[in-house]
Amino acid sequence: MTAVEDAPVTAEIGKARRRKEDAHLITGRTTWTDNMSLPGMLHLAILRSPMAHAKITAIDTTEAKGRTGVVAVFTGQDFKDVQGDVPCAWPVTPDMVNPGAPAMAVTQVNHVGECVAVVVARTKVEAQDALEGIDVDYEPLPPVLNMEEAIKDGSPLVHGHTESNRSYTWPFESGAAGTGAPIEQALSEAEVTVKRRFIQQRLIPAFMEPRSVVVQPSGDNVTVWSTTQIPHILRVMLALTLGIPEQKLRVIAPDVGGGFGGKIPVTPEEIISVLVARRLNKPVKYTESRSESLMSAHHGRDQIQDITITAKRDGTVTGLDVHLLADMGAYLRLVGPGVPVLGAFMFNAIYKIPAYRFVCEGIFTTKTPTDAYRGAGRPEATYAIERIMDELAVELGMDPMELRRKNWIKHEEFPFTTVAGLTYDSGNYETATDKALELMRWDELRAEQKRRRDAKDPVQLGLGISTFTEMCGLAPSRVLGSLDYGAGGWEHASIRMLPTGKVEVVTGASPHGQGHETAFAQIVADRLGVAWEDVELIHGDTASSPRGLDTYGSRSLAVGGIAIVKAADKVIEKAKKIAAHLLEANEDDLDFAGGKFSVKGSPGSEVGIADVALAVFAAHNLPDGVEPSIDSDAAYDPENFSFPHGTHLCAVEVDTETGMTKIRRYVCVDDVGTPINPLIIEGQVHGGLAQGIAQALFEEAVFDESGNLTTGTFVDYTLPSAADLPSFTTERTETPATSNPLGVKGVGEAGTIASTPAVMNAVVDALRPFGVSDIQMPATPERVWRAVHGAEHSDRAEAGTTAYGGSSTDSKGGRTDGGTA
Repeated sequence: MTAVEDAPVTAEIGKARRRKEDAHLITGRTTWTDNMSLPGMLHLAILRSPMAHAKITAIDTTEAKGRTGVVAVFTGQDFKDVQGDVPCAWPVTPDMVNPGAPAMAVTQVNHVGECVAVVVARTKVEAQDALEGIDVDYEPLPPVLNMEEAIKDGSPLVHGHTESNRSYTWPFESGAAGTGAPIEQALSEAEVTVKRRFIQQRLIPAFMEPRSVVVQPSGDNVTVWSTTQIPHILRVMLALTLGIPEQKLRVIAPDVGGGFGGKIPVTPEEIISVLVARRLNKPVKYTESRSESLMSAHHGRDQIQDITITAKRDGTVTGLDVHLLADMGAYLRLVGPGVPVLGAFMFNAIYKIPAYRFVCEGIFTTKTPTDAYRGAGRPEATYAIERIMDELAVELGMDPMELRRKNWIKHEEFPFTTVAGLTYDSGNYETATDKALELMRWDELRAEQKRRRDAKDPVQLGLGISTFTEMCGLAPSRVLGSLDYGAGGWEHASIRMLPTGKVEVVTGASPHGQGHETAFAQIVADRLGVAWEDVELIHGDTASSPRGLDTYGSRSLAVGGIAIVKAADKVIEKAKKIAAHLLEANEDDLDFAGGKFSVKGSPGSEVGIADVALAVFAAHNLPDGVEPSIDSDAAYDPENFSFPHGTHLCAVEVDTETGMTKIRRYVCVDDVGTPINPLIIEGQVHGGLAQGIAQALFEEAVFDESGNLTTGTFVDYTLPSAADLPSFTTERTETPATSNPLGVKGVGEAGTIASTPAVMNAVVDALRPFGVSDIQMPATPERVWRAVHGAEHSDRAEAGTTAYGGSSTDSKGGRTDGGTA
């Protein structure tokens, strides 16, 4: 151990500080992209396709060009030779079919809301009004809406130049991959087999701030302000797509009002805005409306999951077979193909499953493209395994928690290499679960449930479980490379010591509500022994923060935070040499603690790191050959993911006469490793729970038989309010990660990943006396009522845009029964 590693901290880490950034965010003293106004700035309005699938036979823009205030009107034909394709950075297989995705349609539209033309005017209102003057002739083509129908022989093709609507097939099999046992053996020798079909409905990220972009050309240089999660990646992708030298591009993500993955892709609107600004040599702004956002910004989830689990009669799970159909929508977005593939490593979850097969097919439809949404593949996997574990417990006649205990990885078995090939470094599922059961008063609720069932109470009580883990910190780069991801997983940080003792920290992570400015300052204050208030974070601008890979996948702390730690340690090592010179001591005789260098055995002989910074600035008395700087850079590329985990328990009351579901109690105990700021952790968990519960009970993007989004406003796309959610009981256990020096894991997606199966398991548990084994999400009152009263499908299912399935259970010498959807 070095003196730096042994140094006591200033107790910043672990302190529940209020967020630095809240003052200006809450009071509206913000720099949203749409608040910006540049001299001579023009405004864009985009004409979007009303057709899900059609040829463009003619576009007449004459009337629009003559409207008041209109400067120009452009169509796809105007930019067809320079717009390139909206980039996809994750070709998950060598033979993946990517049909190309023009920023603005040229000859064909493939989903409602696709960009067809853009009006440039002096005001936003004039631009929007002029859209009415554009006349487009369409030749309708058959919409392609159902994934299973889309891949049948003879199905209409979304893209006429492709051979099918299948983009890729990505397989993994444990025996063939060198991990675990052959799945066919597990299937053939199973004593109990349970099969289920689960549907991950399509969701919309619905971030608070709609997408907006401002572009300012200046000679050969272009500055882009965008509501993006990925300023650094956006810069690279714009350079590659549009042929602009990267050094001539500056991308700035100012205050960004939420993302949830919805601001990860490079968007058609960003490309169009850059093209228009350069063509006219004028600054331009585009801001979408809420209805445009719901219709055209990417969607998430949308999978059909066919799951088979095998077990011995004593409850030992022996195999898991997963087949997914994943709806890509009309085009492949930035990481869209890889989202369901990420889930491949999480279907086995916390369980010691010896045999495993995963096959995912990416399918084109004439719907809005899909991409990452909070959790990105891991919520889908967690939902499937936690639901199928409950179904297996019913078939075996076992308590669902005892089934989990029998099969999960014990705390003494870590590190543990799973059947999917990942090595979980640490965890303690037993402690988290025991604490959750105690807080929930689980046995009391089970007793109450029995009384209600015996009394045939019309309001039934259901109890749901979700014991989960997830892979966080999208890295390491070598693993991402093995998955054909187009970028690395490292992160970069710089620390600048100012002569007044203040500290500037430059990070490549780009926040949009997570609390980076607060938590990163706490880490630096601890490491350097400076005041938390004296640490300033610089981010989100490729000019001031030129290196980074941005924010997504719960990577900010586990990757970006560790880069900051490494940069801080370099600052200390540089400063030590100068401190030793100032103290006339040997470097090896110095300790560093509380922001001061002191000589061992010489009380009072010390110098503060702020004093060293001032001495460096003056440079009057430095050791020979030492440069006048203790500023330091560091890049960090993890050797492994981090693996937070937890136990979530939910109690619901379901009124069988009305179908109404009410969450009565929700308890979660999460383990995110070493906590940096408990208040931020609490906020992230609460927000995640809201989104996961919303998938279970409220949200669904629905298309009609023509491919129109029928949930294109917040009247129809039902986001829950605070009044729709219960008070949560949240607690933590602490099992530090062994893969990084802070012991941190990740928390940004935990609540979303765990809560959906906990709620749905509770709803189904309430209705088991009525023969219900599954309900299609969201479990609306109508769907619950229909399930109770024997209806197989809701009206939405009958529209034919989503595949619905039943379920079966096959126990050798046992039964096969259909489930209720």
